Amino acid sequence: MTSESTDTAALRERVRALMPRAEEDLTALVAMRSVADPRQFPPEECGKAADFLVRAFTGAGLRDVRRVTTPDGTDAVVGHAPGPEGAPTVLLYCHYDVQPPLDDDAWETPPFELTARDGRWYGRGAADCKGNIAMHLTALRALGGAEGAEFPVHIKFVAEGSEEQGTAGLEQLVPLQPELFEAEALLICDTGNFALGLPTTTTSLRGLANVVVTVSTLKGEMHSGMFGGPAPDALAALVRMLDSLRDEHGNTAIQGLPADGLWDGVSYPADQFRADAGVLDGVSLVGTGSVADELWARPAVTVLGIDCPPVVGSSAAVQAKVRARVSLRVPPGMDAEEARKALTDHLVAVAPWGARVEVEAESAGQPFRARTDGPAYAALGTALSEAYGKAMVQSGQGGSIPLCNVLADRFPDAEIALIGVEEPGCLIHAPNESVDPSEIERMALAEALFLGSYAEAFARAAGT
Repeated sequence: MTSESTDTAALRERVRALMPRAEEDLTALVAMRSVADPRQFPPEECGKAADFLVRAFTGAGLRDVRRVTTPDGTDAVVGHAPGPEGAPTVLLYCHYDVQPPLDDDAWETPPFELTARDGRWYGRGAADCKGNIAMHLTALRALGGAEGAEFPVHIKFVAEGSEEQGTAGLEQLVPLQPELFEAEALLICDTGNFALGLPTTTTSLRGLANVVVTVSTLKGEMHSGMFGGPAPDALAALVRMLDSLRDEHGNTAIQGLPADGLWDGVSYPADQFRADAGVLDGVSLVGTGSVADELWARPAVTVLGIDCPPVVGSSAAVQAKVRARVSLRVPPGMDAEEARKALTDHLVAVAPWGARVEVEAESAGQPFRARTDGPAYAALGTALSEAYGKAMVQSGQGGSIPLCNVLADRFPDAEIALIGVEEPGCLIHAPNESVDPSEIERMALAEALFLGSYAEAFARAAGT
């Protein structure tokens, strides 16, 4: 056994010994109903979670851990720890707010009570993203931070308090206090592994372009028996417009928007996707590309909602005015604003019968692709492979994390890596969210290994 292998084995044992503490951390965190929406939960619940982080990360060896109010009125938690002179700086990110539990009756265990069942820990936020908080704490303790040991690199810590609400408080804080975020390597710990036990970095995030389209054809609703037929039906017009957004194979078919991109990372077997997505037996997947192409390299359009009379209470009337909310996910290499313009122009162009169309722009966010050729990615790949005993893979993610673009624009030379304890079985954002504790253990080990080896990799790359 080599010296490095001996060091890794010793660190692995320290992490394993800390797992009961990680369960205690996660039990306390899940019990805090930190949904950053005062319409649903008291703001004091987020305050409790923020105060817990201040105490916990101070105890794990960070300095000046404190709450900082962001422009959206919510609190982030920040801190730092000095490393050796000349060492690089690593930013550790997570968020302590969670999604609401949604349907309480669909939960098999109380959503705000960490419950061990069938080898997993259940509770809202157990994976997204309080499991990543437990991962950070475990890694820092394993490196001796709780005993006052110096960390191998300079560390900065930021925990967001309103990520799930998308209020952009932290993104707005970056230009106001850039010193809180500046680092050579930024670990954005809000994603996870492609599959349980498969070490993964997320290198691609789709952007977002939403619109609300309104279609008008009549001055008011008209009786379908007296006027139905020649009277232009706004709902029928909208249906035809929305249908035109996909071709007969289900491919996104927006005029002027290429939809033939190819994904060059990990493949996503169709059978696995069907199981992960809960596709019903006999229902086909859509699109002519691979699952990975469709998810991470091509635009994807989704009708999020339609305003029209519901079935219950509807009357015999030709509709005069209806609207729909349409979401367009945008892959890296495609500009979100240009994609939204293409979507808008398409909807206007395909409207039948001279129907009047208004398109209102909603939220937008640019896609993100990580730079993976630097020393941080090399050190992280080695650390993940050592922790899991298998090679790291790269995957994409269909969702958006606007903070990544803000950080990349502000710190263009920094390496941004997206990792975490989540995997498909976690069911994040859904009832019965859970985390596999082995993922917290192995990801904590990987993070500790990375923090221990990155300074040397950084120095080699710098030629020092």
